[in-house]
Amino acid sequence: MRAVVVARHGGPEVLTPTETPDPEPAAGEVLVEVAAAGVNYIDTYQREGIYPTKVPFVLGLEGAGRVRAVGSGVEGVAPGDRLAWCEVPGSYAELVAVPATHAVPVPDGVSDEIAVGALLQGMTAHFLVNDTFRVAPGDDVLIHAAAGGVGLMLTQMAAAKGARVIATVSTSAKGELARGAGAADVIRYTEVDDVAAAVRDLTGGVGVAAAYDSVGRTTFDASLASLRKRGTLVLFGAASGPVPPVDPQRLNAGGSLFLTRPKLFDHVDTRESLTARAAAVYAAVADGTLDVRIGHRYPLDKAREAHEDLQGRQTTGKLLLIP
Repeated sequence: MRAVVVARHGGPEVLTPTETPDPEPAAGEVLVEVAAAGVNYIDTYQREGIYPTKVPFVLGLEGAGRVRAVGSGVEGVAPGDRLAWCEVPGSYAELVAVPATHAVPVPDGVSDEIAVGALLQGMTAHFLVNDTFRVAPGDDVLIHAAAGGVGLMLTQMAAAKGARVIATVSTSAKGELARGAGAADVIRYTEVDDVAAAVRDLTGGVGVAAAYDSVGRTTFDASLASLRKRGTLVLFGAASGPVPPVDPQRLNAGGSLFLTRPKLFDHVDTRESLTARAAAVYAAVADGTLDVRIGHRYPLDKAREAHEDLQGRQTTGKLLLIP
C-alpha cells in the first residue's frame, strides 16, 4: 500500500510517500480502506518532533472509509461498514488497521469526506464550548483563526449558543467566511496594531468572557489582555509556536483570570464519551446546524503540499488527503 512516512523529524520536506506492506487486523482491530484522511495541526507537531514520536512512522491520526476485514474479537462491525476515527496513528495511508474501540459509525447521509471533516475538529469545537468554557447566551467570546477548520465550527457552535463572537482573521475573504459562520465582528489582525484594544473597543472596555486561542505564541498576550475580569483563556493550539513559560501572577493582575490548555483526547477517553460526542457532532451535521467546509483536497502523495499550505496560513476549512 501507499503511505506517507516520516523518517526524521523536520519540516514538510520530510513527508515521503512510500510503498509499505499492507497491514493485517490484529485482535480487536478492523482493516479499513481509507477514503479520506484528515490533515490536522497536531500532525505538524508530530512531524516536527514537538510531540515526540519515534521515527520512522506513518503520519496522520484521522480518517474514514469502508471496512475490508475484521479481526478476531470484534463485534458489531462487518466488511463494507463505513467508519471514521481520529486517534489512530498511521492514517496517511491507503489502508489502516483501526482499533474497533476507536472507530465510530458514519451515519447514512454523511459522506466520507464530511465524516472526516467533522470528527476531530468538530468534536474539538464541541468540547471547547460545552466543557472547557460553557458558552452561555449573551457571552462575548474571542475566536482566533476563525476561518480555519476548528475556527469555523467553533464560531458556529458558539453563535448557536447565543454568544457574540468576535473573530480574528488574516484576510477579507476569511473574514467573510467567519461572518458566514456567525461571527458578529471581525478583526483583521494584519491591519490592527493592538488586537486587545480592538476587542475592548467592541465590548465597551469590558473584555470577553473567553478567548479561544489555537495560534499560541503570537496571539497569547493579546488573548490574555482581551479578557474581562474572571475571564478564561482557552489555549488549544500553537500554530505560531509554543507559548513561553507564563508567570501565574499575570492571571492575578489581569483580574483573577483562568488559563487552561485542554486537548480533545482527554474528552473522548472512554468508548462512551467518544461515541456520544461523535454522535452529537454528526447529528448537527445531518440536521444542518453545523456546516463543514472542506477547504482543499490533496492526493495522498501531496501531503507535503498540504502541510506547507496549512502552516503558511493559505487555507480555510478542513484539509483532506485522498488516497
